[in-house]
Amino acid sequence: MTLPSYLEGGWRTGAGEGTPVADAVTGELVTRVTSDGLDLAAAVTYARRTGLTALGELTFPQRAAALKAAALALQERKQELYDLSARAGATRRDAAVDVDGGIGTALVYASLARKGLPDHTLIVEDDLIPLGKGGTFAGRHVLTTPRGISLQINAFNFPVWGMLEKLAPALLAGLPTIVKPATPTAYIAAHAVRIIADTLPPGAIQLVAGGIPGLLELLGGQDHIGFTGSAATAARLRADPAVTRRSARFNAEADSLNCSVLGPDAVPGQPEFDLFADALVTEMTVKAGQKCTAIRRAFVPAHLIDPVSEAVEARLARVVVGAPGAAGVTMGALVGLAQRDDVRAAVARLSEAGSIVYGDPHKVEVVGADAERGAFLSPLLLRADDVDRPEPHEVEAFGPVSTLMPYRDTAQLAELIARGDGSLAGSVVSHDRDFVRQVVLGAAACHGRLLVLDRDSAGESTGHGTPMPQLVHGGPGRAGGGEEEGGLRAVHAHLQRTALQGGPEILDAIVN
Repeated sequence: MTLPSYLEGGWRTGAGEGTPVADAVTGELVTRVTSDGLDLAAAVTYARRTGLTALGELTFPQRAAALKAAALALQERKQELYDLSARAGATRRDAAVDVDGGIGTALVYASLARKGLPDHTLIVEDDLIPLGKGGTFAGRHVLTTPRGISLQINAFNFPVWGMLEKLAPALLAGLPTIVKPATPTAYIAAHAVRIIADTLPPGAIQLVAGGIPGLLELLGGQDHIGFTGSAATAARLRADPAVTRRSARFNAEADSLNCSVLGPDAVPGQPEFDLFADALVTEMTVKAGQKCTAIRRAFVPAHLIDPVSEAVEARLARVVVGAPGAAGVTMGALVGLAQRDDVRAAVARLSEAGSIVYGDPHKVEVVGADAERGAFLSPLLLRADDVDRPEPHEVEAFGPVSTLMPYRDTAQLAELIARGDGSLAGSVVSHDRDFVRQVVLGAAACHGRLLVLDRDSAGESTGHGTPMPQLVHGGPGRAGGGEEEGGLRAVHAHLQRTALQGGPEILDAIVN
């Protein structure tokens, strides 16, 4: 029943009782997670020696081929990951966001690398830059693989996508990866690694199920740490001597109080009114609201807040909560009972600033399962008319929860958006170009990504909460202050940029 770790090319089981992980739907024990007794120092050494060497022998296109093979292996066996995801409370739609999204991300990176990276292990960033009048002295910039590893520490909500969107650029950059999945869904990430391990060069990927005590002490300036999770954990990692003293590269993507804005033009009967209500309900219910990009603050013109509330409530009334796969179910469970308790506590704090207009945090009708044994929760829509209260701008309920708030004008709206202290994603739903322009220019500094949604783009729009591998994913301030994805930018972020100086012929000989 203990989940093994994949270290030094084999599966190894930690000692002791470990942390029990329960089925989010039934409450039954799924596995136990522990890394006690595992030699993590040996795993780091194996990555530095075996993994770094094996990847270093491959050019960028060859690494892309290995990444594509891993993605296709997952594609062939993704039903297994769907089945495991159901035990974590995910519906088929939820699992597709994670599993298919991760596979698609890996395939996009493989394609970008084949088309955009040289058949080499080195990237030349620019042409020769003359540094002297006679033409005998010049400079240019190159990118090379550090002599280190990539450590990824992931959140529970996307065990497949979260792993692949970090693995892809690290693998292409030639850095071996050690994956530390979140305990509640580590069994899903571990199964994905079991599927892809043989498709990758030896040492390219390892996985630690459980804690990583002492591992950060082994990392330094040649290494890359990628984190996804809470802002509090990101702050602790950022303060570790591996980052502060030894200068390991650190990138954080943290939960944030993302917002969506409805324009004054989007009155009932206009397409944007319905697009806004639909998007809000989607973000509340996909993955049971357990998304770092979900809409937590919904800003609505004061004169429209009543009809918007009624429209969203009507849509939420059609949501069926229950066991993934049961007839009619459209929203599954939270990842576990502890997570449900955390959300309830956050909702209690949010309720101090407003009222719950839909749902009951302690009661929900469930199809195909026991409402108390499983981690089920009703979608909860709150309304906070006093927008100056701090709670909606500071407290995040990481579940199917969102708060409606009125605004008077764009000046007040800009101030309210900024009170989130930095977000991963925001959206503006309006067909009024002047209004959209004002909001975007006022909110861009607070966001890593902004979506403009209207009747013209809705048909192809990927939605508020969906990061795309071609675009950066991250955000300032509370959102972590980092960037992931963004196409080949993510690969470059794992490489060392070095300025070369010398004679033009010597520089050409080096890079060619």
